[in-house]
Amino acid sequence: MLTQEQIHGFNTDGFTVCPGFLDVDIVDGLLAEASEVIAGNTRDQHDAERMEMEPDQPPQGTAVRRLYEPCSYYLRARELSDMEQLIGSVEQLFGPNILFHYSKLNVKPANLGSVVEWHQDLSYYPMTNSDSLAVLFYLDDTDESNGALKILPGAHHQALLNHSIDGYFQGRVTESVDESKAVSISGDAGTAIFMHGLAPHASAPNASARNRRTLILSYRAADAYPIYNGPMTQKHDLHARLVRGERPAMARFNLTQFPIPQYKDEVASLYDLQQRSREGL
Repeated sequence: MLTQEQIHGFNTDGFTVCPGFLDVDIVDGLLAEASEVIAGNTRDQHDAERMEMEPDQPPQGTAVRRLYEPCSYYLRARELSDMEQLIGSVEQLFGPNILFHYSKLNVKPANLGSVVEWHQDLSYYPMTNSDSLAVLFYLDDTDESNGALKILPGAHHQALLNHSIDGYFQGRVTESVDESKAVSISGDAGTAIFMHGLAPHASAPNASARNRRTLILSYRAADAYPIYNGPMTQKHDLHARLVRGERPAMARFNLTQFPIPQYKDEVASLYDLQQRSREGL
């Protein structure tokens, strides 16, 4: 469970860090499960419904960029998403009614892992209220050299940064970001980072010879209902499920206005959208 200091840090800064949240056996089990799923896939021969490959590799390259929805498809990741210590910690932040929202495993392979540009998670899937967070679990020892998470403390209290160009959602912040205010979060394998859905964050490419695998689970208050945005609403809420309490019959609003992302084309992931944006597509 979170300490009062950690709860205060989350509310004040938009994130809190919990070293040693997962023990070594759980980390090893999650890595073994991911390795089994990844084995045998190549850039040109893989299940695009379950994973995304690093683009800058030969056709037979085996570097995976992301696994989609491990907590929905795979046993050990699913067990983690239902762990009492984890759900109880989220309850400390958002109250007794909690939804699991989505999950992903960002791999960032050694010497290859892709950049993640500045963005805010809630920009992708507007809700009636902002009680949404991601829990990022470092599954490898992580520092700046292999792509540690960077966050702008306290920015979750401010208006959403612009993520659009010419009216179309880019999946990345399109205004100036003062990176001098950013905090880089290093941690050993097993570290958990609770990060508010409005916290601007990014990570650099992995320039090291070490992997940087991060399992990301998103939760939200059960009275945070999606704001309808066509088929993207269903896509972003496909794996949502109640994990604590009950789902209220009434939505709660704490935002007077919020930008609705307008997509030019269908996209596979954040990586895909940010790459298209960089290329002006």
